[in-house]
Parts: sequence; C-alpha cells; structure tokens
Amino acid sequence: MKRYVQWTSDIVTSNPNLTFSLFWPFGQQEIFTANAANVEHILKSNFHNYEKGELFRSSFRDFLGDGIFNSDGENWKFQRKVSIHEFNTKSLRKFVEHVVDTELTDRLLPFLKNAADNKTVVDFQDILQRFAFDNICKIAFGYDPEYLSPSLPHEKLAIAIEKALKICTMRFINLIPGLWKTKRALNIGTEKQLRIAVKQVREFAKEIVRKKKQDIKGKESYDDLLSRFLSSGHSDENFVVDIVISFIMAGRDSTPAALTWFFWLLSDHPQVENEILREINRKSSETASAYDEVKDMVYTHASLCESMRLYPPVPLETKAALNDDVLPDGTKVNKGMKVTYHPYAMGRVEKVWGKDWAEFRPVRWLEREAAAEKWRFVNRDVYTYPVFQAGPRICIGKEMAFLQMKRVVAGVLRRFRVVPLVVEPVYISDLTSKMKGGFPVRIETRAEDIE
Repeated sequence: MKRYVQWTSDIVTSNPNLTFSLFWPFGQQEIFTANAANVEHILKSNFHNYEKGELFRSSFRDFLGDGIFNSDGENWKFQRKVSIHEFNTKSLRKFVEHVVDTELTDRLLPFLKNAADNKTVVDFQDILQRFAFDNICKIAFGYDPEYLSPSLPHEKLAIAIEKALKICTMRFINLIPGLWKTKRALNIGTEKQLRIAVKQVREFAKEIVRKKKQDIKGKESYDDLLSRFLSSGHSDENFVVDIVISFIMAGRDSTPAALTWFFWLLSDHPQVENEILREINRKSSETASAYDEVKDMVYTHASLCESMRLYPPVPLETKAALNDDVLPDGTKVNKGMKVTYHPYAMGRVEKVWGKDWAEFRPVRWLEREAAAEKWRFVNRDVYTYPVFQAGPRICIGKEMAFLQMKRVVAGVLRRFRVVPLVVEPVYISDLTSKMKGGFPVRIETRAEDIE
C-alpha cells in the first residue's frame, strides 16, 4: 500500500472514462474517478447522497470525534456556519499582517538565516509544519505554542498527531475491515499506541478550551474562532475539543504539504524562480502592507496552483453513497459503496492538461494582457481541479491558505535560496501528501538582485 496513491492514479488515468472499480476482499467494492463530470455530480449535483460515511467516521472518530472533517448533516452545517465568519476580508488581512508576518519575521526568517550562516542541513518539511502549527493556533485559538522557537522543541503533541493520523488512516484502508476493532478491544498493538496518542492530543486541546473559557468571560466581542464556538451556546467540552483538533489538522498539514512540494519543484526550475522574484520585488515596491503585497501576486499564485496540480495536499477524497446512484459516465453506484475522487490523478490527465502535463509550467494558468503587459490569471473549473474540494463543502480556508503560502514564498525567496539535498523525494500520503523522511535542504543567502 506504499504506492497506493500513484497505483490508483495510474489505473484511473489509463481508463477512457477516467473511472474504475476496485474489488477488495470480503466483497467490498470501491469506485475511483478522475472524471470531472462525476466529481461535479458527487460534490454538487447529488451532494446529499454522498457523505463521509460510517466507515470513515468510525475509523477517525477516536481522533477527530465529531469535528467538521468527520461530520455530516446538521452537525457539519453548524460548524461551517460558525467558522465562515472568520474568513472575511478583515480577518484575512489580520491573519496576514499580524499572525503570518509576525511568525515569518520573528521566527522563520531568523531560523533560516542561522541555518545559512552555519551551513546546517534542515528538514524544511518539518520547519514548514511548525510554522503552520503556530499560525493556526494563534488565529483560531488565540494561543501561541511557540513550536518554531529557536530551540525547535521536540514537541510530543506533533508526534502524537502524526501517529494518530497514520493509524486512523490505516484503519480506513485496511483490507480486513473491523480488524482494528478487535485490537482496540484488546488494547494491543497500534490500537494501544493510538489510545495513548489521542489522549495526549485531547488533553492539549482541553487545556486550550478551558483557558479560552476563562479569557472570554464578560466579553461581548471575539477575536478568534474558538471564542465564537464557545459563545454559540455549546457547553459540551468534548464537542468543542473535537472542533479544536479539526482546525489544528486543517491548518497544520495542508499548506505545509503544498509548500514542501512547491519549493522542491522550484529548485529545478530557475526560470520560474526568477519570474517569481521579479514579481516579489515589483509588488514590494508598489504596496505598503504585507496583505496588499501578496493578494495580487498573479505569477506566484499560478506557480502554487501548478505545484498543487502535480502534488495536491489531499490526493484522495472518499465519500460513501447513501443510496443507489448512476454517475454521469454511466458507472453504477450501490448503496453504501465507497466512491473516491482522485485530485492527484486529475492533475495528470493528458486530455485536460495537454501532452506536457508532467511539466511544471505555471504559465498554463496565465494569459498575457497585451495592453497592460502583465499576466492575467485564468482559473480552472473547480470540478476539474478540486484541490480545495468543491460544491457545498468547498474549503472555506482556501483564500487564507493562498495568502499564507504567498507570504511565505515572498518572505523566504526574497532573502534565501532553498537548495534540496534529495534529487527525487519519495512520495507518501496519510491523508495529506508528504515526503518520506522529510525534505533535507541547505539554506543559502541570496546575494544578487533580480531586475
């Protein structure tokens, strides 16, 4: 199962209708599709027939509880309704200028300068995860875990999260359904490890919740997402803890995954890096604030989209059918069947992206505006490029993620070169895309200016 994402991608892209059925042991059948019409049907047209499903929810319930990533129906609607208030323009500006920029200026850039001065090798995948973890905790909970402090603390929480995520993922894709339930009942093996890891994560989340309850007493306005949930009338601590864990997962894994692969691709494409640098320098001279600088970085935005086409942070997304159905390409779906749409494969479809689909070419997202002599971004249909999902469950943090990534790219590349020490990273996934063994790099101070 180590090449599960690539293996299923190879099969689905070799089928004329970009769909195939996989028959697992014990009579299980799963449909994989990279067909945009099918994806639109699943995520929009017949949205109410496709949910997370009981298999996914039970596999991840010990870890994610009933948080937004592990819920359907009214529970999901409530969490989304409360969360969406944190993603207006005012909040996004605050996020970039007061959270991301502070973490960048006070922690990430000084760390990279020290690494460059001392010629030390750093795991950039780990550093980006630490950066994102601090950011999500500060913007969502008003709490600073200082995970990217100079000492790079050996954070037990991060290890526990990784372990819990990996074990829950293995539950979900296990060829023998229900085997984990027996191990859990006996409290042995990976299930014993999971119980210990989940306890650590939930205790951390409970401490955040209890502290926040004290902080908001008597207040009438709220500055973070957790305060909004606590003021919405929900007093069930376990439910609020589920919400905290879900948002930690949302902010900690997706953007670091995207940026890790982006910096690796960039290292082999100096012409793209130079074009980004020119845009960075131009924007920094035109605007006064960090938010205004990054929000209209068109070429950098296209480069990130192109990177995520090849390495989407979430390579697979699985739903369960509530009732019998027929997909637009004629594929029959039985009640209870798993249906998986495949963003990783969808970025590799030749008839969509062309014969050069394997190349990293940001200009495939751009057009030249002749009169203005500048690039114009050309968006893709969200069902052809469902990297942030689509339909009612489209990622509400999409714009926040892009702003954070562009700010990191601008801040890092303006001062440093990121030089990978691995030629061809080994791709792995436990829900999100990662490099096996990390992303070892050297940091070099950038000397010359790009005109």
